[in-house]
Amino acid sequence: MTFQEIIPLVGVLIVIVGFALKLDAILIIMLAAVVTALVGGLGVVEMLEVLGRTFVNNRAMAIFILIMLVIGTLERNGLRESAAKLIAKVKGSTPGMVIGAYGLMRSVFAAFNVSFGGVAGFVRPVVMPMMEGAVEAKGKKMNEKHLEALKGMSGGMENIAWFFCQVLFIGGAGGLLVQSTLAGLETPIQVELHSLALMSFPAAIFAVLLAIIVYYIRDKNMMKKYYGSDAAAAAPVATAEADATEAVEADAAEVDAAASDDAEKDGGE
Repeated sequence: MTFQEIIPLVGVLIVIVGFALKLDAILIIMLAAVVTALVGGLGVVEMLEVLGRTFVNNRAMAIFILIMLVIGTLERNGLRESAAKLIAKVKGSTPGMVIGAYGLMRSVFAAFNVSFGGVAGFVRPVVMPMMEGAVEAKGKKMNEKHLEALKGMSGGMENIAWFFCQVLFIGGAGGLLVQSTLAGLETPIQVELHSLALMSFPAAIFAVLLAIIVYYIRDKNMMKKYYGSDAAAAAPVATAEADATEAVEADAAEVDAAASDDAEKDGGE
């Protein structure tokens, strides 16, 4: 390979060094793209034309940008706090239950080819705060290791539900891919989309239920490990203590008010 063929690879080097130094990811990628274009012989005008043409040809892929803006706006206006308060009102809730409920909901909507934006668009801003709220409602502080494990489990539930249930939608991308792949074999296999969805149904149900059970058991064990076996009973106790504290404070305030009234009467006499 000649030097002119190797030099455009400097963009790859910029990405590697930038990520190794933990610099801003978007800035690194943009810098690598500009440097690669310039050393590769593209001028500024040609580079902008390529970027514009690529964006127009793949503009449907840019929908995620709008989703990120919407999610960011909602988070800024209290989405995470509202999700945590909502799950805190459910007595006996645990992170494992939240993951299981999300898995069922995700499976139903995936069967109709409806996406919530995946991990970044829904799990992080909605599901994760709800799991944190379920722990904090029991009077416990979220353990960092438990939190990291919950991130993995919630992401795993998202992937399992979407992967196995999207083929239940007749005409979806997953079903069409399987149909075209089987039809392109040396010995073609003709499969109808409705038959494919029907045959995929048992596998999807089994996969989602198995994931729910595994994640629930794993979370239950971690709850005992990080918060003690009495974590489930912590919420009622914390609530009772808070009520008792409020009652004592109210009584003390009444006593103080009565003492002030007596002092004023004595002063007046």
